[in-house]
Amino acid sequence: MISAPKKERAIAVWLFIICAMIFAMVLLGGVTRLTHSGLSMVEWRPLFGILPPIGEAAWQLVFEQYQQFPEYQKINFALTQAEFKRIFLFEYSHRVLGRAIGVVFAVPFLYFLLRRRISWRLAPRLGVMFVLGGLQGLLGWYMVQSGLVDRPDVSAYRLTAHLGLAVLIYGYIFWTALGLLAPQPQQASGDSGWRLGRIGAPVLTALVFLTLLSGGFVAGNDAGLAYNSFPLMDGRFVPEDIFRLEPWWRNFFENLPLVQLDHRLLALLTVFATLALWLAGLRAPLGAGARQAFHVWVAMVMLQLGLGIATLLLFVPVPLGAAHQAGALLTFSAALWSSHALRRE
Repeated sequence: MISAPKKERAIAVWLFIICAMIFAMVLLGGVTRLTHSGLSMVEWRPLFGILPPIGEAAWQLVFEQYQQFPEYQKINFALTQAEFKRIFLFEYSHRVLGRAIGVVFAVPFLYFLLRRRISWRLAPRLGVMFVLGGLQGLLGWYMVQSGLVDRPDVSAYRLTAHLGLAVLIYGYIFWTALGLLAPQPQQASGDSGWRLGRIGAPVLTALVFLTLLSGGFVAGNDAGLAYNSFPLMDGRFVPEDIFRLEPWWRNFFENLPLVQLDHRLLALLTVFATLALWLAGLRAPLGAGARQAFHVWVAMVMLQLGLGIATLLLFVPVPLGAAHQAGALLTFSAALWSSHALRRE
């Protein structure tokens, strides 16, 4: 194994810290969605507004602003100011954490840049990360805007896009940090690696990501609050009316029974495919690092399956729903780790 230079290890640690903050951001975003807090802040002030309302007059002002929008007028018309503070602080914390990620990225970046510790190979990647982070902030506000019009709920398409971009940014940073921490050694001539794993692991990582995206549509359509049984849905493996919308393709993203069925099928496909690859890997010539990564991956897949079933059967309680979302990102991380470990070998 080739050890990373000291300067690259320091950058890797910094990027892993960013990953941990993005993980917390995704988790807090899930809690915000589960508590229906996302539309409580009706203004977007990306460079200001870091402080919460201070004093009764300030709270009254933001509450009155909220009362002018459809969510209050059509759903939360009985909401008290004390109850409003609770949902406001969830969304406020989510936005402040996003700003904090920007600061934690920018300040060390400038330090490493001025100290000439960033290689020409790494600099473009860090630039891409910065641009994607800014686009994620814009996409978040674009998502919120969809719920401040006639329909008091954010678009499932925009919600899933916001989640998907967050996971892609996380994955890009995580993969880059892995490469800095454990550089790829020079390959010997010939193919001495596990061909099935080197092809199958990235494919299954993409499947994990696709399953995660389908979970975004489940959340965006509140599909987890229906068909709360497993493995049957209303006594059937395939529920009725899965193609009731026109045109037909809308059913995959907007029709509640098919949205939930899609997520179930993708999740089960992920479980069986990961188990099959893991079993094949038990007899493969894997190094200790890759083998450990595969064990973690299959363990996370099984844990995530259990969390998903429990969340469904218990009608999506906030703690379980948040744990299920966290488990999805941890499963994705384990898949990336396994793919990277096989690539190194």
